[in-house]
Amino acid sequence: MISMGCRLNIAESEKLRQNLAASNFDGENLIIVNSCAVTNEAVRQTRQAIRRAKKHNPGKDIIVTGCAAQIDPSMFAAMPETSAVVGNGDKYDAANFKLGLHSNRPDIRVSDIMRITETAPHMVSAFADRSRAFVEIQNGCDHRCTFCIIPFGRGNSRSVPAGLVIEQVQALVDKGFQEVVLTGVDVTSYGPDLPGEPTLGQLIERILKHVPALSRLRLSSLDGIEIDERLFDLLTAEARIMPHVHLSLQSGDNMILKRMKRRHSREQAVALVERLKSKRPEIAVGADIIAGFPTEDEAMFANSLALVEQCDIVHGHIFSYSPKQGTPAARMPQIEGQVIKERAKILRKAVARRAQGWRQSLIGSRQNILAEMSGDTGYAENFARVKMDSSVTRGQIMPVEITGVQNKQLIGRVAK
Repeated sequence: MISMGCRLNIAESEKLRQNLAASNFDGENLIIVNSCAVTNEAVRQTRQAIRRAKKHNPGKDIIVTGCAAQIDPSMFAAMPETSAVVGNGDKYDAANFKLGLHSNRPDIRVSDIMRITETAPHMVSAFADRSRAFVEIQNGCDHRCTFCIIPFGRGNSRSVPAGLVIEQVQALVDKGFQEVVLTGVDVTSYGPDLPGEPTLGQLIERILKHVPALSRLRLSSLDGIEIDERLFDLLTAEARIMPHVHLSLQSGDNMILKRMKRRHSREQAVALVERLKSKRPEIAVGADIIAGFPTEDEAMFANSLALVEQCDIVHGHIFSYSPKQGTPAARMPQIEGQVIKERAKILRKAVARRAQGWRQSLIGSRQNILAEMSGDTGYAENFARVKMDSSVTRGQIMPVEITGVQNKQLIGRVAK
């Protein structure tokens, strides 16, 4: 299994593996590539991964699934390395992974993702072979940002009923997981499609109440405009929710935000971060920012660059804009490619400087570290990566005295 892209893909890849195993599917001679379509670069990397996998495993069949496969199945079917293409709405039927194998023509099994209106049981949860578990609470997106192709790969927004989420979180805790990450395409849109229209905040309250043994709850990317007071209070006052907020900001310029069809302004973004950090100063802020969106001039770019400091962004995901066929932004006046690369480079350097200063500020503090697979590295509650002076059991939470910074990670001594 090769998983490209986001945490949601990681979660779904694990669940897919479990489903195939439960169906007594013989996957010994099969490689499944779970593709990503968020940018043209992500698609290129997916195609590269397919070629590399076939080169190193010439006797195995390769089936491509995921968002890129859903959006452009014919492109992947045309690759000589590919045996079959399976859509996002079809990948949990094991029978679809038997198509096209050992034949001369790749089969395509991709149905209309927009027809899916309910969350199937397979979307409830998954966890990877690591110390943190991932629970999928939502899929799809009802918004149509002008740069984004993902709704066409995932469909409309649909939520998992709270009872099923709680059952899965409890099951994961029973298996020994101490941290659960709630994932989705647009997690802050959770609930309107369910009876009673519950909110994400209400779901989190129910998880914390009904699974008291859960030590750490982390959230994937949030749309700041949808953080209501209930969710805000949980983020700033509930110790079991990790002090790490990743915001979908995309730009720091109001005109660009309007052209992106985002629903917030830069002033709202800055005010939200100020409120969060005033109530819970230890919160570490992450953000998605796109460099070189169509029509972005130097002044507009400067506004995005200033956002790194104004929002204290220490976990930055910087994307170089690339036009996706079928999106409104692809028809807008484009920025020259080299300019986009340079702006992305500047943004990444700004985030790196901010992050380095933040790490330095943590020297002398005590952080609770969840040990990863290696046993001597892990993540603090604020999602800082830490290398410890001794190995501990994977999945164990250990207090660590931070003694320095090395290679973009903290180093520390396990407290006795």
